[in-house]
Amino acid sequence: MAATKTTKSKKAPAKKAVAKKAKAPAKKATAKQATAKKAPAKRAPAKKATAKKATAKKATAPARRPAKVVTGQVAKLTFPIERATLSNGLKVVLAPDRSSPAVNVAVYYDVGFRSEPQGRTGFAHLFEHLMFEGSASLEKLQHAKLVQGNGGTFNGSTNTDYTNYFEELPSTALEMGLFLEADRMRAVRLNEETLQNQIAVVKEEIRVNVLNRPYGGFPWILLPPVLFDTFNNAHNGYGSFEDLESATVADAADFFKKYYAPANAVLSVTGDFAVDKAMALVEKHFGDLPRRPAPKRPSFAEDAPKKEKRVTHHDPMAPAPAVAVGYRVPDPTGRNLKQYLAAVMLTEVLTDGEASRLYQRLVKEDRLASHAFGMIGLFGNPFEVRDPTPMQLVAYYQGGGPDGILKAIDEEVEKVASDLDEVELERVRTSWLSGYLQQADNFMYRGLHLAVLEQQRGKPSLLNDLPAEMARVRAADVREAASQWLNPKHRAVVDIQPGSPK
Repeated sequence: MAATKTTKSKKAPAKKAVAKKAKAPAKKATAKQATAKKAPAKRAPAKKATAKKATAKKATAPARRPAKVVTGQVAKLTFPIERATLSNGLKVVLAPDRSSPAVNVAVYYDVGFRSEPQGRTGFAHLFEHLMFEGSASLEKLQHAKLVQGNGGTFNGSTNTDYTNYFEELPSTALEMGLFLEADRMRAVRLNEETLQNQIAVVKEEIRVNVLNRPYGGFPWILLPPVLFDTFNNAHNGYGSFEDLESATVADAADFFKKYYAPANAVLSVTGDFAVDKAMALVEKHFGDLPRRPAPKRPSFAEDAPKKEKRVTHHDPMAPAPAVAVGYRVPDPTGRNLKQYLAAVMLTEVLTDGEASRLYQRLVKEDRLASHAFGMIGLFGNPFEVRDPTPMQLVAYYQGGGPDGILKAIDEEVEKVASDLDEVELERVRTSWLSGYLQQADNFMYRGLHLAVLEQQRGKPSLLNDLPAEMARVRAADVREAASQWLNPKHRAVVDIQPGSPK
């Protein structure tokens, strides 16, 4: 399982997708794939997409990667973005970039750890595995052979609020990528053998990534049940062995029918293509998928902790103690974007690199910790999460308990709340902007980011707007965020102690 694109922190344990042999849609198979016996079934005449705000509806000239225009301290991006919605409810985001002969095809389904029902912990991640086990037209492993045989790469991941699948391909294989994703959205192959095989694979992942390694599940599994109270927010997204083993083929089929509907998905296509031709291919392969209603997302809302909550977790394999501190932050997708961006900048001020306040205090000055870092969200990308979500501050230390670390964190937060000035904020913002522009310049990252912005905010154009929005955050906004959101009375603390409990 992977959590996509963490900018400076740990990802969820990565998983390599698997697949097998295949039929290419409009592209000729390589010699190895010549065993494909028939082309995909003919589609019904394409239905017209209902455009939702397209910026370049009839682009005839090749779209080029735009320059970044910086006006004063406000950076504006002008990447072209098209939006459409098919008659079956599938949302489509197209981002042409003719600078290199490659494309990225990604599908984001609105189901992550938090959508799992009780008794089905780990099911979102298990289903990610099952989606690589064969589809409507393709046997197991054909997906991988087609992609890799055409010089492409692919993967999938399960996150707090989504599950995604994507391919990076030569632009000549765009139709093949669209066919592959439409084919498994149409129907996944489910049987007892495949289900039991993938349950075993997920259980082995848990053993390797959590149970039999130092700091396994720290902090992304261990912190949520301390910071949150509700099942959706607090449970272990990797799942319990008991829940995984009790899953049936009927459960899997029901999960697919409910969550893998076109109306519960976003398709993004980024790279070297003409918009009209790409949209016609999208209609050809996705347009006749039956419409099913998107499931109602459960409410994740809950109040912040009323008092500090602490737990100690004993880790027999940990070489040294570690502590994770969790705070609630403003609603990432709420109306007050500036307030949330101030919390993002606050995290950067405290934890962005060796010049950050916490690194300087904990590692360099007081030498309380060997390493310190922080992030918003469980996996480190603050623009891929819904509310409620945590800010995490993590430190690995040598002994004596976590009180010295916590006291230093409180003092540094108080200092930020009282003395952060525009000069320091501008330095931190410049570092953030540099990283953001580098990521946005990568068309694969751009495609994935656009899909999740459409899914969670209905605003993929935020990709272009974020630098200018971030430039409007002032030091006073960050100082207020420090005093309002990082109150020790409302935090959760997970302390890792080496060895077994006495």
